[in-house]
Amino acid sequence: MSSPEQPRAKFDPWARRSWTDLGPRVASAAVLIAVTAIGLYLGGYVFAALVGAVFAGCYREWDRMVTLKPLTAVGALLIGMVALSALVFPLMGLAGTAALIALACLLAAVLGRDVAFWRVGGLVFMGVVIVALLAIRGTQPDGFVAGLFLGIVVWLTDTGAFFTGRQVGGERLAPDISPSKTWSGALGGLALGTLGGLVFWVFATDSPWWVGGMLAASISILGQLGDLAESAIKRRFRVKDSGDIIPGHGGLMDRLDSLTFAALLIFVVGLAHAGYDGIGAGVLNW
Repeated sequence: MSSPEQPRAKFDPWARRSWTDLGPRVASAAVLIAVTAIGLYLGGYVFAALVGAVFAGCYREWDRMVTLKPLTAVGALLIGMVALSALVFPLMGLAGTAALIALACLLAAVLGRDVAFWRVGGLVFMGVVIVALLAIRGTQPDGFVAGLFLGIVVWLTDTGAFFTGRQVGGERLAPDISPSKTWSGALGGLALGTLGGLVFWVFATDSPWWVGGMLAASISILGQLGDLAESAIKRRFRVKDSGDIIPGHGGLMDRLDSLTFAALLIFVVGLAHAGYDGIGAGVLNW
């Protein structure tokens, strides 16, 4: 005689994965969003100082990752020059920032030839992103709105990818690069980022909705490509996280990887549409 069938446990979708890190992640995200929004609103030297501090921190993580050594005097010098390159932008513009980054690249090439390629590559890329972010903000209100649009899409993409990927799971997106990323997470991030950006666009601009939808979707896709690019570099150097400065998130690079490619897209779109002095307006007004 067969034994009675055991009652089946109720399906609890929230029990599929551990969510113990959710509290620190949410708290850290709230602080980061508030600080970024205030800095973006104030603009000028305040936003430049914020961008300089953040990317100086990113370069500190980058330097330690590519050298596989504790911070050296050369690394500290390069970090300071990255911070200063953002601070001089409101006063000297593109020329001042480019000159400081070029000097930093020269020093990196001369003072550390064994890792010169990676150090110079990091300096050039971060310098370009610094210019893009500060030029998008500019000095006009349109720059603030364009910056918000960029930030909202990137943040919602990360949020959608995190929750969908962790809860739904499924086939890996790029197992050789980042085993934790899934197709479900990528699609969830794309959906939430595009929808959130589109809603913001409709309420914040008078431009056609489909333009905002295309830009939001493009930002979301490029943001995820930036995340994958950083994962590939970390795998190259056998590093799990770029740092641990942000509770629940890891390092600054781990948070800004999604922003970099997306910021470059917005910069190029605004530049092509309205010129260097009207990038924010070029993004929003169609």
